[in-house]
Amino acid sequence: MKKREEIPVEFTWKMEDMFSDDREWESLYKETEAQLERYEEFKGHLADSAKTLYECLKLDDELSLKLERIFVYAKQKSDQDTANPLYQDYTSRAQSLSYKAAALSSYIVPEILSMDEGLLKEYMESGNGLEHFKRAVDLLMPKKQHTLSPEMEALLADSYEATQSPSQIFGMFNNADLRFPVIKDADGNEVQITHGNYISLMESSDRRVRKDAFQALYGCYKQFSNTLAATYSANVKQAIFYAKAKNYSSSRAHVLAENEIPEEVYDNLIKAVRRFLPALHRYVGIRKKVMGLDEIHMYDIYAPMVSDVKKTVSFEEAKEMAEAGLTPLGGRYLELLREGFDNRWIDVYENEGKRSGAYSWGAYGSHPYVLLNYNDTLDYVFTLVHEMGHALHSWHSDHSQPYTYAGYKIFVAEVASTCNEALLIRHLLGCSKDKKEKKYLINHFLESFRTTLFRQAMFAEFEAMTHKMAEEGKSLTAQTLCGLYHQLNVDYFGPDMVVDPEIDYEWSRIPHFYTPFYVYQYATGFSAAIAISTKILSGDQETINGYFKFLSGGNSMSPIDLLRLCGVDMSSPEPVEEALKVFESLLEEFEQENEDEPI
Repeated sequence: MKKREEIPVEFTWKMEDMFSDDREWESLYKETEAQLERYEEFKGHLADSAKTLYECLKLDDELSLKLERIFVYAKQKSDQDTANPLYQDYTSRAQSLSYKAAALSSYIVPEILSMDEGLLKEYMESGNGLEHFKRAVDLLMPKKQHTLSPEMEALLADSYEATQSPSQIFGMFNNADLRFPVIKDADGNEVQITHGNYISLMESSDRRVRKDAFQALYGCYKQFSNTLAATYSANVKQAIFYAKAKNYSSSRAHVLAENEIPEEVYDNLIKAVRRFLPALHRYVGIRKKVMGLDEIHMYDIYAPMVSDVKKTVSFEEAKEMAEAGLTPLGGRYLELLREGFDNRWIDVYENEGKRSGAYSWGAYGSHPYVLLNYNDTLDYVFTLVHEMGHALHSWHSDHSQPYTYAGYKIFVAEVASTCNEALLIRHLLGCSKDKKEKKYLINHFLESFRTTLFRQAMFAEFEAMTHKMAEEGKSLTAQTLCGLYHQLNVDYFGPDMVVDPEIDYEWSRIPHFYTPFYVYQYATGFSAAIAISTKILSGDQETINGYFKFLSGGNSMSPIDLLRLCGVDMSSPEPVEEALKVFESLLEEFEQENEDEPI
């Protein structure tokens, strides 16, 4: 494992594009800290005049942008080496400053909502600039019944810093402190398991390697299961606390309301996936047969069903594949893609202490960034186009919307990224002349459905169940969580799968569970992306035009309305069901290819 300073600079992101150096960050930090006191000028006076209200909202926007830049830089610098104490400190300071700002500005929403509606309407139509904030103010109105007194809102805002501890503790444990064992690879060489190489080990054609990696990784989480259960439970409890404080019926209702998503969307997803579980069971049966196994275990699920197909892909090759696959989106999109590739938007390789996984992030006013832990597999080619989908979604929103409305809601965040993946896989399938390679790619596409639609729906069901249990006063112990998670795996994977006891601990290693009710959006986004990509590939110009309006929409419309621009209505179960029918058709195609030419 290389240290951070050993990674060639061309494979690291260029954080100087956000701040030239740490001194510039410190300067903006001090400037912003001093400006926070300006919030006091407007407290108790928002109803005085349209000008006062406008100046307050304008200040709030300006300070929010500065706080965003301060936090994003600190966190990304910390993520590139989580053990670096300087950027741990920067992140902590940035968080504290954000919490201070939230406390000082906490009067704004209650004051606006306590204003006479006729007077507020008059102000909003006064023509002094307040029309810019019309949608922002309109979005506040449904929150009237969930808004407390200014004093209580300030108290809640002051509490946020303390209640983020479960997420911070898990992040430090998982990324900086946890060390996995060394196992022997297929050639007998010793290799230490890391977050970055675990999936590639699980894809090994050597079953012994897969089993060793699986048991070693989950053995570590099992050792700390009581601690991790307490950490997860604390995070659930803080979500429930804020929901109750804000007069929401549940933590889920609170989170979904923030994103303008009806709870029926969540329920429709789980119900639709449950209806199609026989298709996943069928997939497990096909996998067991094709792999020639007497028993199929959880550690067999990632291994390709098609062997002897070259799947090592260099980062340079990955970029070429990405460009070819995304050609249907047009020349301008490809230019922006190359701009990201050529100008160090991406932090490419794993290094000691680097945050696991992958993400796209950034701050308004500078280009987006992408964190990868690239490992020369086809899976990571898809991760590359996935994260660049996020990045170019952000680029379009940032260049089309003012800061107030540039940040799109989480619900639509996974659509552009997954649409990129769907375009790439269909390009690769279309180009494939080799039957074995084609079967390999169909297998990969099937795995995309399993991991992004079925698996994330299972995660969503786990979250819904655990939050409901906590709301009913039930304890979330390690034993309870493991038992619940075990049964979900039995339900989802069906009678052919041996549900190994190690998988019972998988809940304890999922970072997204510390952002409650996030994961379901991978599944809904995937479903929408399958529909949109199908229309794009058919040459549907109306959908293509609508798609770029969607990418540029930010938060100027509700997520449901933004997707309707592309001809997709997520308020109904239809997009999820249509995606699952594609999964069924892929199963049939794979079986047909297998009958024509045995693997």
